[in-house]
Amino acid sequence: MKPVLFGLLVLVALWYGAVWLRDLAARRRAGERLLPSLIENALGFVTNFFDTLGIGSFAPTTSVFRLRGLVPDEKIPGTLNVGHTPPVIAQAFIFVTLVAIDPVTLVVLIAAAVLGAWLGAGVVTHWPRDRIRRGMGLGLLVAGLLMVLKNLDELRGVPMFQGGEAIGLDPPLLVLAAALNFVLGAVVTLGIGNYAPSLIMISLLGMNPLTAWPIMMGACAFLMPMASVRFVRAGRYQPAPALGLALGGLPAVLIAGLLVKSLPLTTVRWLVVVVVLYTAFNMLRRQRATEPSPAA
Repeated sequence: MKPVLFGLLVLVALWYGAVWLRDLAARRRAGERLLPSLIENALGFVTNFFDTLGIGSFAPTTSVFRLRGLVPDEKIPGTLNVGHTPPVIAQAFIFVTLVAIDPVTLVVLIAAAVLGAWLGAGVVTHWPRDRIRRGMGLGLLVAGLLMVLKNLDELRGVPMFQGGEAIGLDPPLLVLAAALNFVLGAVVTLGIGNYAPSLIMISLLGMNPLTAWPIMMGACAFLMPMASVRFVRAGRYQPAPALGLALGGLPAVLIAGLLVKSLPLTTVRWLVVVVVLYTAFNMLRRQRATEPSPAA
């Protein structure tokens, strides 16, 4: 099943690349700036390095774009998707190749996330984003604290928190995981990242936390090109910053991917804790910042 997955990834990457290169050629003829600056390349390297570690790249990239005035606000979503797509596709190839994971589990969970984003988009876009962010933030905070206790061996006697070295799931747990990944894929359409929830789900189901990386990156490698092509065709992105994210991000992914693969299991578990707690606090901070004041 992995060769089939690789073949589909190659087709998606070629389709996305052809659409983007054709648009870049048209913009070059129109005289637009295509050569990224040093800052844009460096931003691509740093954000994609931490994205490969599971931190995520959209939030820090958005912060720098706004702080430096590199991209107009209305073109930030498109620039993020278009620029970060090549590194994410590279991440998928790296982790699917290097990380030991049951192929059936991998394909089923990737397919569930893609279907969630495709079929669930029309439903979840009507959900209150701030409430979802607050709920996920609190849930991740609790889960992160529980994982801290697990790593300190204070929950050794609780069956739910034992194990953590499996590379696949039996059918009953696989069905449960697919249902959860379907929901996480749908929530992505609200602009809420699914890396940290995926790490928690994989860990609590007794799998090696490292197996979350090919699942997360594999799903995003199919989802992001679809979104990117829409932004490219609509002209809703900035070409030079997007190229900076892509060109700076690709070498960062290679370096960080090999680093994550070489980490011992205990270190990976602590990395998961850091990612989950960072995401939880970031979600709660963003939700609090968007709450209307009593006067309003």
